[in-house]
Amino acid sequence: MARGARAGRVTPGAIALVLLAAGRGERFGGGKLAQPLAGKPLARHAADSLRTIGFAHHIAVIGPDTPPLPGYATVLLDPPGAPQSRSLALGVAAARSSGALAVMVALADMPMVPLAHVHALLAAFDGDRLASVGPHSTMPPALFGARHFNALCAMTGDRGAGALLRDAPTLPLPADAALDVDHPADLERAARLITR
Repeated sequence: MARGARAGRVTPGAIALVLLAAGRGERFGGGKLAQPLAGKPLARHAADSLRTIGFAHHIAVIGPDTPPLPGYATVLLDPPGAPQSRSLALGVAAARSSGALAVMVALADMPMVPLAHVHALLAAFDGDRLASVGPHSTMPPALFGARHFNALCAMTGDRGAGALLRDAPTLPLPADAALDVDHPADLERAARLITR
């Protein structure tokens, strides 16, 4: 059970997945999500893996450079290049309009998160909040119940939902699994990890 979790359960069939896939990849030098990794675009690794879970809806917030993500309802980030909080708000609004009771927020530039970790998050989720915690901070994938939808939609800036996760229960995500591809060296590391 997650550290700090309470009893209760929301099944994946009542949860919408919101995959944030609209980043411009400025630190990477642009076009990050379309960069090849083990034979397919970077963004497809997280998208394809998460698509195998029976979420109520698979929603991807995309930008003009996002590669196709089969099996996802897409929401175009408007304006392009808006901060991560805008992507989050658009994805959560789409989830709310679909009738979801909760959202799982994941990042398309985190290709190494194992399905076992996602299933552990889903099993421990009590309907309120639950996050992953990497070596240095709380991070996605993270789950939020519907009572947090308004706050998620009101966030500003490029910090994502971190403020809502400060005192949330967490499940540990090992350093390799927590790899967030921000720079070309991160993509090289991901390629080495995938071929292990």
